[in-house]
Amino acid sequence: MTTDGRTGAAPHVALDVVALGESMVTFLPTRPGRLADVPSFERGIGGAESNVACVLAAAGHSVRWAGRVGADGFGDHLVETIAAYGVDTSTVRRDPARPTGVYFRTAGDRATDAHEVAYYRAGSAASAMTAENMDLDAVRAGRVLHLSGITAALSDGCLGLLRELTARRPGRPLVSFDVNHRPGLWRSADGPRVLLELARGADLVFVGDDEARTAWGLDGGRAIRDALPEPGVLVVKQGGGGATAFERRPGRPGMCDASTDTVTFVRALQVDVVAAVGAGDAFAAGFLSATLRGLPVRDRLRHGHLMAAAALTVPGDLAVPPARDHADRLAALDDTAWETLRLGPGWTQAVDRAQEEARTP
Repeated sequence: MTTDGRTGAAPHVALDVVALGESMVTFLPTRPGRLADVPSFERGIGGAESNVACVLAAAGHSVRWAGRVGADGFGDHLVETIAAYGVDTSTVRRDPARPTGVYFRTAGDRATDAHEVAYYRAGSAASAMTAENMDLDAVRAGRVLHLSGITAALSDGCLGLLRELTARRPGRPLVSFDVNHRPGLWRSADGPRVLLELARGADLVFVGDDEARTAWGLDGGRAIRDALPEPGVLVVKQGGGGATAFERRPGRPGMCDASTDTVTFVRALQVDVVAAVGAGDAFAAGFLSATLRGLPVRDRLRHGHLMAAAALTVPGDLAVPPARDHADRLAALDDTAWETLRLGPGWTQAVDRAQEEARTP
């Protein structure tokens, strides 16, 4: 470890994506039931931004995760596990005075009343991130910088860091911002206002229609777009219904209105859900991957849905993404085939298995 707390020397070479935020060790129950009744847990990792980083790296992109963890075993586990996906973790800072955050959750769907999550992240190493103690050159070294509203809720220092990174300045990377409204994390009632302010500073924004309704009292994609005219692309996620992208037409810089947008809706896939966790992060990763490849907006949305389907068909937050050619073939389906496609557990490996069997005498 270097004297400034980094886990190794890291030249600030250009990357596809840098994702900044808190990652935590997550403990997943070995059986359904209340946290009080579950006798044992399996260890994993969780964190919106590191999830996006891992999925993008597994999909073949050059990615860095920028964060801060404790100088403890849980911090070791996070850095090693994220790096194993192919993510550059060389600029992650280790904090000797604060712990790595952890959380426990039940096996049930987050949308049900029976779902429980117990966070132990107050005073975590990540909550001590500031614009002064993070390597901003390393953070800005990607074509895309991916952030989320979760980081802003962790502390005043983290909010200051997010404000610095979303400030519109010449030469900055494309800033991607997932609103990720988590009311329980905010220490004041200012959270919705702050999230709207940060989103207005981004170039690409992801927001669920349900969280926009809860945070801002906005109902429907057009109302959300009217409140967020600045980003070049706004993606409004409608859960199992689909997602709508509002994209400013070329040659129309600055503020936008209905006449300057191309609006594209893509229906979500039919999925045999194993666990409804990690889908939003996977969707963002799929959309970003297709954006980096210069694909049209319809295909960006479809790749988002395909990555989300991969996450929905495994128990944890992270899934092996489909091979790029497999995803491209599915994204190219006509509308009828797309809307009747149904995906279940193991679907991301189905083509690979079939090809391997065809090569076996």
